[in-house]
Amino acid sequence: MRSTLELMRAAKAASPALAAASEEMKNIALASIAERIISCCPSILEANAKDVEAAKGSISEVMIDRLTLNESRVQAMAGGIRDVIALPDPVSRTLSRTERPNGLIIEKRCVPMGVIGIIYESRPNVTSDAAALALKAGSAVVLRGGKEAYSTNAAIAQAIRLGLSDAGLPEDLAVLVEDTSRESSREMMEAVGLIDLLFPRGGAGLIKACVDYAKVPCIETGTGICHIYADSSANPISAVDIIENAKTSRPSVCNAEEVLLVNRKIAPVLLPMLEKRLVADREAKGLVPVELRLDEEAAKIIPGVPAGVSDFDTEFLDYILAVKTVGSVDEAIEHIAAHSTHHSDAILTRDEEAAEKFTSLVDSAAVYVNASTRFTDGGEFGLGCEMGISTQKLHARGPMGLEELTTYKYVIRGNGQIR
Repeated sequence: MRSTLELMRAAKAASPALAAASEEMKNIALASIAERIISCCPSILEANAKDVEAAKGSISEVMIDRLTLNESRVQAMAGGIRDVIALPDPVSRTLSRTERPNGLIIEKRCVPMGVIGIIYESRPNVTSDAAALALKAGSAVVLRGGKEAYSTNAAIAQAIRLGLSDAGLPEDLAVLVEDTSRESSREMMEAVGLIDLLFPRGGAGLIKACVDYAKVPCIETGTGICHIYADSSANPISAVDIIENAKTSRPSVCNAEEVLLVNRKIAPVLLPMLEKRLVADREAKGLVPVELRLDEEAAKIIPGVPAGVSDFDTEFLDYILAVKTVGSVDEAIEHIAAHSTHHSDAILTRDEEAAEKFTSLVDSAAVYVNASTRFTDGGEFGLGCEMGISTQKLHARGPMGLEELTTYKYVIRGNGQIR
């Protein structure tokens, strides 16, 4: 067993080999990794079954779903890597070129970060997604998953390392931290000189700890109190479809809807339709019904649970939806400003003026008009996959793909100039 410090040092030592690799070499390595993940599928699923069994009773059924892999999901992991292969190499691009009056030629070039670290929870597919993106962007990667998925992550990481070796690159370009205690997370947060960019990808507590205590550059990601506002002009049938998708297609992820704001003019029509779809219809199909937590006005229209004060500030990650009535798009925008985590928010409307006001004034990484918030995803945005969803404004925002995993430097050419 190697210590967290030893693993980070190993990744740092291996990183120049990747920085010098051509796009062809990186793509060959990624193709080898995808092949290894497929060939190692039985061992990955065996490890995952152990993790799932051990987690039962200690985490929710929704979180068990996040943890669980099957053959289709492993195939999708390999597919995600192949999608990254198809993307343009972000490294060594010339971003700008200027010739100064004194003859100096100044180029701004895209270059790798060096070593990228990621601390994540539950979802083992993050292991392959993060590694593929970091490697294509020219950086080594230090992976630190949650204890509940350690066996699965270890099996996936082994496949990644075998793929790197098959391609003639150092296995230590991708390392998995073996210590799943909080101490290893702290070591990564303080690894100045070893980790060049750190991603916390998990619950609010992890993200806050990283933002508060990290000494290395850190990207604030993830926590998603995502709102949908149904305007007075919304199409009720389309609105119910979108709300159902945003809430129930996968409630355990950060782009799932947590709060519904309904204009009181459409509430008497929309809310009964929604309650039927999310509660009665789901019960009839043997599915988990959505628990509707209603403000006083909504509770006069449909049955549900009275909303508590904290319900409009909670990322449920479950079949729970907080519902509030509002009088206008302005009131909806005001509520979102007070309660949003600046992840993804949507307006459902047929009023172009309301849509324009909403998109202009809602300060979130992704703002939607007549579409589900579930599209905030690297793959859906054409980025292959993403390292995380940045909810900050520097240095990147929204789904972070290849370009956001690079930095730049200036290369200046002269012929003897002095100042």
